[in-house]
Amino acid sequence: MAGLFPPIEPYDQGMLDVGDGNLVYWETCGNPEGKPALVVHGGPGSGCGPDARRYFDPSRYRVVLFDQRNCGRSTPHASDPTTDLRHNTTGHLIADMERLRRLLGIDRWLLYGGSWGSTLLLAYAERHPRRVTEIVVSSVTTTRRSEIDWLYRGVGRFFPEQWQRFLAGVPGTPPDGDIVGAYARLLEHPDDAVRNKATADWCAWEDAVLSGETKGAFRPYGDRPPVARQALARICAHYFSHGAWLEEGALLRDAGRLTGVPGVLVHGRLDMAGPLDTAWELSRVWPDAELVVVEDAGHLGGTTTREHVLGALERFAAGRG
Repeated sequence: MAGLFPPIEPYDQGMLDVGDGNLVYWETCGNPEGKPALVVHGGPGSGCGPDARRYFDPSRYRVVLFDQRNCGRSTPHASDPTTDLRHNTTGHLIADMERLRRLLGIDRWLLYGGSWGSTLLLAYAERHPRRVTEIVVSSVTTTRRSEIDWLYRGVGRFFPEQWQRFLAGVPGTPPDGDIVGAYARLLEHPDDAVRNKATADWCAWEDAVLSGETKGAFRPYGDRPPVARQALARICAHYFSHGAWLEEGALLRDAGRLTGVPGVLVHGRLDMAGPLDTAWELSRVWPDAELVVVEDAGHLGGTTTREHVLGALERFAAGRG
């Protein structure tokens, strides 16, 4: 990917025991004496890929990456239907991040993430603001129920044919109209065939929403390996059917706790999955946040989005707020 730093490998890694039978994979890259930074991946349930390492100058950053519970290299894996997700909530993930910080002997760190990752890192930062030096976010979301309803219902007006297929994946109309909850139940079904079909239908819808950006060149959800795809769909439905265990609007309401923490929010004006208004609202209530709107980008970003993220990370590495 043009503009990123060359590929690097971790200099340390491990499995953190976070309780309830869960082991969370973590790794550290770059300069062991550098500025600490934590990468918070999206999904939820996507796992953290090697390209995320390449956003950071390896001579100046000590980069920490981890796979959130039950995805990526963390165990047990959500693709196994016997894996219990009861101990996988936003609160659990925040606690995991704090355990990892203490394990690595880090006092404060920069947070970087996008999409679901922005929700999780904001929730962490608002709970532990004194542990955060700066924040860099792309494709801002706060996972309000209103945002979930947009992604799995409202945006269907732009993709009516694909929306009908997504709706048809649920046998009968859910009595409460909760299609996300209905999919969450299907993805927990004991029958492999039911789970596999629900996974395919879920991923097809997610890919449809992003199709204006991908132009059919790839499917961000459907092209994943089967095991990763199953875990991603199951964890997404698990979180979104519960509103991510966040009080509606809490991350915007409590953004004042981030006073004194510099932030850069990079958001595409053409983001169909997460419209710009959430990033704009957040920038209005977070005193130290700078909103950068990329006119020609969507949820997946692109060259200009990447340049703004790299620029923010370069600025913070140099100690410029």
